[in-house]
Amino acid sequence: MRWSSKLAAIWTAALIVPSGAYELDVNSRDSIIKGATIAADGMMNYYAGHLPGNTPGILPPPYYWWEVGAMFGGLMDYWWYTGNDTWNDIVMQGMLHQIGADGQIMPKNQTTTEGNDDQAFWAIATMTAAERGFPNPPAGKPQWLAVTQTVFNLQATRWDDLHCDGGLRWQIFTWNNGYDYKNTVSNGCFFQLATRLARYTGNNTYVEWANKVWDWTAASGLISDDYRFYDGLDIRSNCTINHNQWSYNAGLYLGGAAAMYNISTGAEQEKWKKRLDGILWMSGVFFHPEQADIMYEAICEPYPRGCNTDQKSFKAYFSRWLALTTQLAPYTAEIIMPKLRTSAKAALRTCVGGTDGITCGLKWYKGDWGAWDGNFGVGEQMAVMEVTQGLLIPGMPAPFTETKGGNSTGDPSAGGAGDNPQLNAIVDLSQPTAGQKAGAAFATLTVLSMTGYMVYYMVT
Repeated sequence: MRWSSKLAAIWTAALIVPSGAYELDVNSRDSIIKGATIAADGMMNYYAGHLPGNTPGILPPPYYWWEVGAMFGGLMDYWWYTGNDTWNDIVMQGMLHQIGADGQIMPKNQTTTEGNDDQAFWAIATMTAAERGFPNPPAGKPQWLAVTQTVFNLQATRWDDLHCDGGLRWQIFTWNNGYDYKNTVSNGCFFQLATRLARYTGNNTYVEWANKVWDWTAASGLISDDYRFYDGLDIRSNCTINHNQWSYNAGLYLGGAAAMYNISTGAEQEKWKKRLDGILWMSGVFFHPEQADIMYEAICEPYPRGCNTDQKSFKAYFSRWLALTTQLAPYTAEIIMPKLRTSAKAALRTCVGGTDGITCGLKWYKGDWGAWDGNFGVGEQMAVMEVTQGLLIPGMPAPFTETKGGNSTGDPSAGGAGDNPQLNAIVDLSQPTAGQKAGAAFATLTVLSMTGYMVYYMVT
């Protein structure tokens, strides 16, 4: 079947083909691998960037560019967990195409949609490649560690002390909606990159940045005293906070705090342990109150309007960083692993939908008896893949570092100025064309206030 016909069949599926839900045996490595592969194969049915005439590293609408970087990062972990290299060449091709020859991950055809969070999700994938020993790019191409450092240094130049006393803006380019918004996910991505670079390289500059980002996020009110992570704040309205909570924001800071705990000692380690424990405790809001230990996106899944395309993938990243935390802070495994096991079993029971009979759904808490909720797509498949493959982490090697297992070539001055990456901003903020303005208006969601957003979900 041609890819276009296959995709059309998936997207027009309206009938459940009951072949029986996959019953995961959480104590069997083979069973876990099979479950993760079911989800991964279904996810890759949506991707055709490797085929002649298509652009590597791009998914068809309605998916935005950032989600491909997130997906490739998940597939790197899939390879590392399972040993299955089926998708490695496709991942390599797509990553290198979007990274670009300068290693900045700023493709010109994404200027109407690329924000700091979008760029950072691709850099998180390159960081994962370095930490997991994913095959290195060919000689002469940007290398994984150097690309991560390039993006980190570029984002450090965008740190904005003039508004709300610090933080990264959501958008890079002035013409995109959301330029006046400082969202938690952009700052959380930057925080996690700092922590993982600190662990990988041993460079104290990254430690300083990690502390700086955390301190600003807390001082701004985007982290509450009881470790709730809010969506962001608006520069135009006196730094007013949008109090929506999303699982991937908590996951970003959880994984970063675990990395800081991992490399710290004494009082500093205790500081990060307190933060790590606080995030873990408050992350309970992302597990269904009536279905113990089953993960859900609390702010959108239960409501009639549901989750949008991006939001359907958030559990994937939350799952990924929960699993990573058990390696970086092993004492957390007794809390995290039971939740991942229960969620994975429930998630795979939803994979009975579509014309193929194995398409995965969104609402895992409704999947106890193999029920598919009618949702389908890249995000749904990726979330099931991530929560399932995370069960393979016990006994796996910890993420590599430069001195233990890692072999990716770095460049700490790339995109910035050596040990002071705040200098030498090189982002081109020239005036947009009319086409760019139109594209941005169409492609970028307007920031919603907390009140309006909650009313939107509660009444529709």
